[in-house]
Amino acid sequence: MYQEIKNIFQVHFDQEPLLVYSPGRINLIGEHTDYNGGFVLPAAIDKKMVVAIAENGLKTCRIYSVDFKEEFAFEIESFSPKPSHWATYIMGVVAQLQQAGYPVRGFDMVFGGDIPVGAGLSSSAALECAVGYGLSALFDFEIPRISLVHYAQKAEHTFAGVQCGIMDQFASVMGKKDYAIRLDCRTLKFEYFPIDLGDYQLMLIDTKVKHSLSESAYNTRREECEAGVKAAQKIDLAVRDLRDVSLELLERLEVSDVVKTRCKYVIEENQRVLDACEALSKGDLESFGKSVFASHQGLSQEYEVSCKELDFLVDYAKNESEILGARMMGGGFGGCTINIVNKAHVDRIKKEVRQQYQALFGRNPEFYLVSPEEGSGRIG
Repeated sequence: MYQEIKNIFQVHFDQEPLLVYSPGRINLIGEHTDYNGGFVLPAAIDKKMVVAIAENGLKTCRIYSVDFKEEFAFEIESFSPKPSHWATYIMGVVAQLQQAGYPVRGFDMVFGGDIPVGAGLSSSAALECAVGYGLSALFDFEIPRISLVHYAQKAEHTFAGVQCGIMDQFASVMGKKDYAIRLDCRTLKFEYFPIDLGDYQLMLIDTKVKHSLSESAYNTRREECEAGVKAAQKIDLAVRDLRDVSLELLERLEVSDVVKTRCKYVIEENQRVLDACEALSKGDLESFGKSVFASHQGLSQEYEVSCKELDFLVDYAKNESEILGARMMGGGFGGCTINIVNKAHVDRIKKEVRQQYQALFGRNPEFYLVSPEEGSGRIG
């Protein structure tokens, strides 16, 4: 892939490029905790966005997308978002660097990658991070990694119009091979935990569905969590987020049963992240897997952001002795499940799941084997 992108660059722009990459990410556990001041446990993966870039001496930036087979150009001194277009992510990063005082000059770029689009592996965040890292390396800006994370996130907010959390960009830039990152979404303090899976492998199963409920349900869940926090603050002024609310305090709140149930999920999910990290530290995959299964139970029954396709895949996993844990990953109502599967049984499990899923839902799922990898870096 690296060589292909380099060759395409040389054909298009007739010069030698700098090559950089930034990976997609998974989240092992800790879902819908980010906007509640809680913990998440992402890892960068071995699927990435690759950027070839070189200065062109012009006041124009010329870009070619390998995946879309499409060219785009914009003036470095005058550009604006192009809604729903891939170039918006690139321009958003350039705008952030300019606002921060970095003198970005005209450049040529070719990009492509092997992160499945629409599977919830954060291909857009990986592109933003690769562009930021590439521009920093090309122009010797020496931008600190944590600043690249913030610029990429702000690019998403201001240009793409998506009010995303910081987890995707953080994992893409700060990832470490064979480790997960426990990120405190309130303070951005982080710690690495080893992922030593031994005879097991991380496998994503993509439902190939995305139900339209996701956006409205997301907003509703946020409002329900905020209602819980406001009620808790009437009893304890020290409460800032659901992270500060104990199950005992939750029982005393004057809120609806639905709000209580949503808050209960978030409080317990935060604890599950901490428990999962402890299990990883000890190499206790069985306990880790139990936390992962419990996470899905909470997401499906208490937070109610799952769907029949995701629930089917997790129910299959529960009845399969060679899968230690499984859960839906991401916002919900579609996307992937993440599974801890015995390597020797991967092919059999794929075959069985494909047959049963096809019979039930009339479509084939996709399977991706992934491993924790390094964050943004140079190639060669």
